[in-house]
Amino acid sequence: MIRIRYRFATALALAGFAALAAMSPPGLIGTAMAQSIAASLLTQPTALPDMALGDAKAPVTIFEFASMSCPHCAAFEQNVFPMLRSKYIDAGKVRYVFREFPLDIKAASAAVLARCIANGNVEKFYGVIDTMFKQQDALMEQTKETLLAIGKQGGLDDKGVDACVGDQSAMDKLSADETFASQKLKVDATPTFFINGRMTKGAISFEEFEAKLKPLLKK
Repeated sequence: MIRIRYRFATALALAGFAALAAMSPPGLIGTAMAQSIAASLLTQPTALPDMALGDAKAPVTIFEFASMSCPHCAAFEQNVFPMLRSKYIDAGKVRYVFREFPLDIKAASAAVLARCIANGNVEKFYGVIDTMFKQQDALMEQTKETLLAIGKQGGLDDKGVDACVGDQSAMDKLSADETFASQKLKVDATPTFFINGRMTKGAISFEEFEAKLKPLLKK
């Protein structure tokens, strides 16, 4: 009985898809499917817990994949994110999820330290990554010294910072999540955003972001 029902449901779904394809412009189905698949993959549990801001029931969910060593990510954090948070995230219109996609070992070390300092506190986490992006040049040029200084601001002594950065379990989880994003979601650059499952790559202004959000918020 289970198999029969499964086959019937599958046939029904395929019939519906075929009908939709017949009525839709070329390319629309491929885009819609990719968006739907990405949205589904993004909801799967990750090795590291998601750091999410905003109402879980917001009509729009944005996932950002970023690296602490990425200049465009730092520019977004400083110039776009504050307005996005004020107008949409804090207003309950957007749920925002930051996921690490370190491009090098320096960014990976910064990422695990941010997690360690935050210790599950989302607001604290976003505060730490804000500090890291503001000090990005120092972080890349004097990595250890900068990580120690940021760790001290977060309440850790030098041994505590060393323990966080040297946490192999955290590094393995970070690597697993990055591999998943690369292989399943096809993330290959930073920053990469998924807005309700639809991918947007590279630097983006607040006005461009807002233009993508407004149609979704009218639904």
